[in-house]
Amino acid sequence: MMTTIEVLRNVFQRNDDAACENRALLDRHGIVCFNLLGGAGSGKTSILEELLRAMKDTLRVAVLEGDLATTRDSERIARLDVPVIQLLTDGGCHLNATLVQQALARLSLESLDLIIIENVGNPICPANFNLGEHDRISVLSVAEGDDKPSKYPLLFKNAALILLTKCDLLPHTNFKVASAIQDIRRINSHTPVVLTSARTHSGIDELEQWIVGYVRRKVSGPRTPTVDQRRHHRATSTEPMISTMP
Repeated sequence: MMTTIEVLRNVFQRNDDAACENRALLDRHGIVCFNLLGGAGSGKTSILEELLRAMKDTLRVAVLEGDLATTRDSERIARLDVPVIQLLTDGGCHLNATLVQQALARLSLESLDLIIIENVGNPICPANFNLGEHDRISVLSVAEGDDKPSKYPLLFKNAALILLTKCDLLPHTNFKVASAIQDIRRINSHTPVVLTSARTHSGIDELEQWIVGYVRRKVSGPRTPTVDQRRHHRATSTEPMISTMP
């Protein structure tokens, strides 16, 4: 009689181990790290450019740029005189913690306060992978449609901050801000939503204040549990947050 032996493995284990190491390294250096998530064309890079300009005299920042095949976004960031490392996935739909780990080894961590990881433009896969970040900032463009929070709930469920981008286009779209926020609230009841526009600089000051405040609290106060302990970000930050509404 033949006996069948089942072997089950957690497909996230290798990634989670690297993420745990990344988080420990960041904590040792007193660095805060955000994972910036959103679909392709949602305006992540444009918002990041405006944010970096606003924070240049306040925080020492480096950027890790995720992309499938090009260095175009990292070239944009480099023009702002910000340390940036391009992470190419060669067609992969998300960054992983091992790739981030390789990038961290190439940065002068002792000279940084903040690292922002701009993930690959994809509203689905990146939300499943812990990179060792402290928290996530999720982005939704008004050009994408107000139904996206319901269609891609994991993107918004565990975000510490949610940005509605390209709000200067609102008069030219059918995007209903109230409807989108209502759907977000069903998924994530407490995270603030900030309306932004890279073109008009709307919401950038609020975004900067939130990030600077977060970094200062993290450096001076007790650390929150690691994302590994929270298992794929099922818990979120409960620190005071801003909310900008129309």
